[in-house]
Amino acid sequence: MTATLVLVLVIALAYLATHVLYDWVAKRYKIVSGAEYLVLGYLLGPQVSGIFDQQVLQGFAPLTTLTLGWVGVLVGMQFHLPQLIKVPGQSWRIAFGESLLTLALVAGVMTWLFSAFYALPTRVALGPGIALGAIAASVTPAGVQAMASLMRSKGAVLHQLELATNVNNLVAISAFGLLLCFLRPPVFATFRTPTVTEWAVIAVGIGIVGGALFHLFLGNEKNPDRLVISVAGAVILASGTAAYLRLSPILSAMIVGFILVNTSGNRERVENVVKHAERPLYFVLLVFAGAMWQPPRQPVWFIPVLVFLGWRAMAKIGAARLVTRWNGAMPMLGPHWGRALMGQGALAIALSLDYVEHAEPRFGYIVFSAAALSVLLTEFAALRLVSSVTEPLLEPLKRIPIAGRYLREELRPSAELPPPDGSSATTDEQPVVRGSSD
Repeated sequence: MTATLVLVLVIALAYLATHVLYDWVAKRYKIVSGAEYLVLGYLLGPQVSGIFDQQVLQGFAPLTTLTLGWVGVLVGMQFHLPQLIKVPGQSWRIAFGESLLTLALVAGVMTWLFSAFYALPTRVALGPGIALGAIAASVTPAGVQAMASLMRSKGAVLHQLELATNVNNLVAISAFGLLLCFLRPPVFATFRTPTVTEWAVIAVGIGIVGGALFHLFLGNEKNPDRLVISVAGAVILASGTAAYLRLSPILSAMIVGFILVNTSGNRERVENVVKHAERPLYFVLLVFAGAMWQPPRQPVWFIPVLVFLGWRAMAKIGAARLVTRWNGAMPMLGPHWGRALMGQGALAIALSLDYVEHAEPRFGYIVFSAAALSVLLTEFAALRLVSSVTEPLLEPLKRIPIAGRYLREELRPSAELPPPDGSSATTDEQPVVRGSSD
């Protein structure tokens, strides 16, 4: 069986999993995952079967770059300014405080570990340390999205989790993009080599140009086929240019997504185009990432991986609890809502895969191994972790006769919910948000 045929079969399985199995499994068993494709890719790669050898993987590098860019675009499209200005300042403080504190805690400990345990200079240890910190901040939105689809109204906790997920991913991509500007090799030319700050401006500028060109030529296009082609063209332009300059394609593509969602006259159509292609591309990314995965051969190099897995869990939960207490939101969110931010998925894999392309092999595959194992261990439980946080906070309201009857119906899968009072489902979610907050 040729590698091309295997790839076609993988894409077909990804399409089937996206449109048939994914939603059913999420509603039936509270499982949202595609991490099994990571294992499949490892089995197909040169480390095991050799169906995907290094030459084949290099041949599909443009597809990998497109997928990395697509992940960034999807993150950028979550920041629609007219909606964001309605979010209370307290929610922003909690989201940014938790994400930045998680990044700092994990990056600091991992930098110290690389420096002390392996006798590396601090400047060298900062690279993998900050990379792991950025990866630790990233969160998969799959669990929150699946939980929201099971409920008619989101409530204060789910609104905060949605915002925290988006902010965590924004912080992760921004920190990682700046790291690659710092790690970029010098340019040997007659003109002056750009500084780290100038490379960061260039990376952002690539995204601005890509988003502006899309808006200029096809900003109000309504034809779905043309939208797919134009969005893919904008992503390829931004991510390809950034990858050629050895910058982060995810950062540049995130800027493209932010511009598209805030300037396009048909924002909802563009969002649908991006979202419909996201999960199949994610599955394909997992296959290629698994095929490229080369776990450290020396057992001593697994120590940073194990430390990362344990320390990230403690940092996420501890940072969420601290910033919640500092902002006086403990009655609304509870002390354990950080558990819902444990799940990792596409962005963690994308960041680690991008880091492999820029770092020394020994550090690159340690970082990638940490991200891959974190995805394997947490993505399956992402929806259950979100459910374990949201349902206990709604228990007090269930004791109230009217609110309790409403919430018991609300927590059932949406496909089984009867319309209230014989009419269509209500769109007024704010009373439930206030009630759950109290």
